[in-house]
Amino acid sequence: MRDVLQTEELEVPEGVTIEIKSRVIKVTGTRGTLTKNVRHVDMDIRVLKTKKSSKVTLAVWQGGRKHVACLRTIRSLINNMVIGVTKGFLYKMRAVYAHFPINAIIQDSGNAIEIRNFLGEKTVRHVKMLGGVCISESKAQKDELILEGNDIENVSQSAASIQGACRVRNKDIRKFLDGIYVSDRTTILQE
Repeated sequence: MRDVLQTEELEVPEGVTIEIKSRVIKVTGTRGTLTKNVRHVDMDIRVLKTKKSSKVTLAVWQGGRKHVACLRTIRSLINNMVIGVTKGFLYKMRAVYAHFPINAIIQDSGNAIEIRNFLGEKTVRHVKMLGGVCISESKAQKDELILEGNDIENVSQSAASIQGACRVRNKDIRKFLDGIYVSDRTTILQE
């Protein structure tokens, strides 16, 4: 069944400006600027500005079930952009090994990582970070990597690429639990 009109709203916090032009969303905050093109989704996206605050309204006219579901998706996407330009995203990853210690070397001043001695293999694995993502070694914890950035998609995809590079192959994965796994997802600036 089609709904005549479905809407979602998102309050914009102070210090964040949102510009929307032909479904290209540009969010600017203290940490920088993020842009996202959502032209593939057919919906009305508007910024309503009042004297005190501003909010983003999303509307779908005559939408089916799947089309209406896009409302919440785009709302969450804009909300993640707002969090990214105000607080930033931080992912922590831990190297787990039973016998052969995994050696993670950060290169290009935090833009790439080289993984050596995974399961005692001689192969060297290289993973490049996506745009705006910086990787560093934790000072407090041994075998911990910290990924920081404003765009949640780039930070999480970089973490997934590191985890995917350390997949155990041709062995029983219930027994061989070695790898580099995401241990914590949080923001850079804590409340």
